[in-house]
Amino acid sequence: MSSENETPEGAAGESHEQLALIRESVRKAKVPRAKPRTWRGAALAKELPVARVVVNKGVLHLDQFFDYAVPEELDAAAQPGVRVRVRFGAGAHQVRDGRREGGRLIDGFLVERKAESDYKGALAALADVVSPEPVLSAELLGLARAVADRYAGSLADVLQLAIPPRSARAESKASPEPLPPPAVPEAGTWARYDRGAAFLDALARGKAPRAVWNALPGPHWAEELARAVGATLASGRGALVVVPDGRAAARVDAALTALLGPGRHALLTAETGPEKRYAQWLAVRRGSVRAVVGTRAAMFAPVHDLGLVAIWDDGDGSHSEPHAPQPHARDVLLLRAAHDRCAFLLGSTSCTVEAAQLVESGWAAPLLAGRDQVRAAAPLVRTVGDTDLARDEAARAARLPSLAWQVVREGLKTGPVLVQVPRRGYVPRLACERCRTPARCRHCAGPLEAPEQQELRCGWCGRGAPDWHCAECGATRLRAQVVGARRTAEELGRAFPAVPVRTSGRDHVLDTVPGRPALVVSTPGAEPVAEGGYAAALLLDGWAMLGRPDLRAGEEALRRWIDAASLVRGQGEGGTVVVVAEPTLRPVQALVRWDPVGHAQRELAERAELGFPPVSRMAAVSGPPEAVGSFLDAAELPGDAEVLGPVPLPVVRAGGPRRPGDTPPGEQWERALVRVPPGSGAALAAALKKARAGRLARGGGEPVRVRVDPPDIG
Repeated sequence: MSSENETPEGAAGESHEQLALIRESVRKAKVPRAKPRTWRGAALAKELPVARVVVNKGVLHLDQFFDYAVPEELDAAAQPGVRVRVRFGAGAHQVRDGRREGGRLIDGFLVERKAESDYKGALAALADVVSPEPVLSAELLGLARAVADRYAGSLADVLQLAIPPRSARAESKASPEPLPPPAVPEAGTWARYDRGAAFLDALARGKAPRAVWNALPGPHWAEELARAVGATLASGRGALVVVPDGRAAARVDAALTALLGPGRHALLTAETGPEKRYAQWLAVRRGSVRAVVGTRAAMFAPVHDLGLVAIWDDGDGSHSEPHAPQPHARDVLLLRAAHDRCAFLLGSTSCTVEAAQLVESGWAAPLLAGRDQVRAAAPLVRTVGDTDLARDEAARAARLPSLAWQVVREGLKTGPVLVQVPRRGYVPRLACERCRTPARCRHCAGPLEAPEQQELRCGWCGRGAPDWHCAECGATRLRAQVVGARRTAEELGRAFPAVPVRTSGRDHVLDTVPGRPALVVSTPGAEPVAEGGYAAALLLDGWAMLGRPDLRAGEEALRRWIDAASLVRGQGEGGTVVVVAEPTLRPVQALVRWDPVGHAQRELAERAELGFPPVSRMAAVSGPPEAVGSFLDAAELPGDAEVLGPVPLPVVRAGGPRRPGDTPPGEQWERALVRVPPGSGAALAAALKKARAGRLARGGGEPVRVRVDPPDIG
């Protein structure tokens, strides 16, 4: 060895010292925990070594619990209700040292611990416990299972809706101590209703009354909801209120704070942000807060000792969840009221057919005000029909009748005037030109339509109707008219140049407006609240709302009109509403009389005679033509099921606006409706779920969408 390759004695010592330091540093360093561990060779928990888990994989053929082994190290943290991570999809051949390995990591919830598994093969181990916070209670699990069964969906999909995403920072903070029950609130404006005070008294005494509440017009509904919540809290129980949007939630939130003070309720809306919303949800789950007000997702809020569930304006489309399995908040709260045996309150200034059915069946009692109270609170409603428009020169020139001009001028002397303009895009349905009776199919009573000026056919079953004639008057001519709304709004601005014009719509929604004179042009549902109420309101282009190709067109139009008119001052204060629609139509007459309950009762009677929902249960099956046909052939539908259709769905233009549930752009899909009589709804949902699960297990093929109780069926 040459001298160049020799190592000096001092250098060798330094090298050994460096190696020793490196080894010591490695020994002292914290060994990173393998994520996730396979736990190969690890000892299992001595007691209850099996964990039953629901995995977050919402496919129907995997809608079941799966068993996993619990490593001893996770024994304390792996408690029922916590979030876990597991390996999913490993084959039976991937077994090593008695433990199944492999598969893809997936989140889930631990449902229960067991001593033995029903599965006889090797189990995979729990990969990790994500958080020791128990977020899935037995009550919430039972509710989610019931919702999944009703809507032919999977338990995992419902749990995704029920439990918000985790925030570690929110979990690390302690929730406040619960406050003692408040004092029983006074009846307040509930005294205006015949049984209002008795309803609050029953809540305060721990009873479980069920009521459908037709609220009087005006600003008091939020305070009345707050008093119902306060009476329930006074009994030592919890309360849950679901409202359609953030604006309504803010009003109830303010009313609860004013009545009960801060700290007694949680606000669960998307506007609060994910971390704050999860912190509020945890406070409810931990029992720190006993009352909740929120939007659609709050329908699953884990309120302890639930004493009251309430929903406001159940006809609003925001209550229908767009994500699978697409439950409706009203039906979820009905399930909660039945399972928890708690009080139920459905409130609205209008009345849906479903609400009328609850009263007619005797399940809920009506909560109404006398006619004298209605007349005192409601504005004066005047109508302008086609005959008036034809004789009115102002209407022909500016698309606005003289009566509307007069009402606007008078209203602007004392306050703001609301102008409701229907959204663009409403497609008119066909009706008799003479008597305005909707044109319906003689076979299934579905709506008739003539797409792109083609031959008349049914929108449900697809049968042609070349020899249609009106069943009421015998006429053979049809009508579909929509008056331009944008031009009408422009004419208003030109007619009153000195008056400020404010708009509220999808892109920019106003919450409130001052009580000063102004024109407020709004689309339905976006009407801001005016300080002191509006002096007047114009409800324009009635046919644009009544002419929608939907079974609920009349009900929806009346609901939108009443919601807007409820913001107007009472008749005694000079409040006036002008509706531009045919005065003889049933929804218009109901508005004039301020009788939404009577309108809903007559609609319910007609639907019962024709077999329409909600008297019957219905499901929509949509997809490519071949897929829909093969799906219906394979489904073991109940013997009393009736299949209507299929009929083609409108083709969605690529690059155009899309709504939840629309078909893929450019594809031609069809839809079939499956209808069953009362009592067969559960069997229909089970049959559709089984057919979808079998289709997925066999490899699927072309997609098929199934929606139970679709809100819009044409």
